Amino acid sequence: MSTAREQPIFSTRAHVFQIDPATKRNWIPAGKHALTVSYFYDATRNVYRIISIGGAKAIINSTVTPNMTFTKTSQKFGQWADSRANTVYGLGFASEQHLTQFAEKFQEVKEAARLAREKSQDGGELTSPALGLASHQVPPSPLVSANGPGEEKLFRSQSADAPGPTERERLKKMLSEGSVGEVQWEAEFFALQDSNNKLAGALREANAAAAQWRQQLEAQRAEAERLRQRVAELEAQAASEVTPTSEKEGLGQGQSLEQLEALVQTKDQEIQTLKSQTGGPREAPEAAEREETQQKVQDLETRNAELEHQLRAMERSLEEARAERERARAEVGRAAQLLDVRLFELSELREGLARLAEAAP
Repeated sequence: MSTAREQPIFSTRAHVFQIDPATKRNWIPAGKHALTVSYFYDATRNVYRIISIGGAKAIINSTVTPNMTFTKTSQKFGQWADSRANTVYGLGFASEQHLTQFAEKFQEVKEAARLAREKSQDGGELTSPALGLASHQVPPSPLVSANGPGEEKLFRSQSADAPGPTERERLKKMLSEGSVGEVQWEAEFFALQDSNNKLAGALREANAAAAQWRQQLEAQRAEAERLRQRVAELEAQAASEVTPTSEKEGLGQGQSLEQLEALVQTKDQEIQTLKSQTGGPREAPEAAEREETQQKVQDLETRNAELEHQLRAMERSLEEARAERERARAEVGRAAQLLDVRLFELSELREGLARLAEAAP
């Protein structure tokens, strides 16, 4: 088949089907992918043809006649009968717009074929056989699905090219027995394959995300266990070291303070007694005894100053012990808060894994 003398006037892409010649009921797809379907005009013979090439052979080679009818059976599927080829062709488009464009062009070509036949029968010259049909290309479209649910129509043919009533009846019977549901399934088979591939990819991604979340969950569990152990250690340390030690030190320091205060009072009394003894009249005072008494007074004052210094040091030590106990309590509180946060995050992660498991097919 040569199209050197023919010129394309319209092209689009669609899934091509032919009626099964054995059963006259099922559609046979011409291929797995959409093919280019074009209208050609033969200026030499004044005829219009619909041609689609698949590989090295012609899938569609249908000459348009005035009595042919292109029928829309759904929003994306259309068909026409070719009695010369003794078959029915079906086209599944990517969108309703592509189907409408093809149907409109079919009507224009059929009208042009009718005018060409009339002029040929009248013996007139055809000065403009193409009748101003615009030659343009429709961009390629993605894979399509055929008839949608609830849009079933029986095949109808108004072709008058049959040689007689018997041939017309046979074509009517063949078209009326077509299964629209099977057309839909076969046309959507390839789209379902793509959807299956996408779902498989999404499932792999979900499995990978689930594995990553499981690793995060294990890490969160390990972190929570470590924080739990840390809190237990801090509580044990606070219970065994800080509180008992602070109480013992406070008790011991309180007793030491009382003893020091009593000792200071005793020494003050001794100092006053010695001062009164040194200041009163004595018979036969001796210089050595006075000096000794004064030395004792000075020693007692020095000792008193040392005791006061020790008292202040113990008070400072008591305050430091109390501050250390407060810091330990604050650290335990912070650790408990951090543990609560980790446990809350762990709970959210578990809920997310549960939702993912429910959503996974």
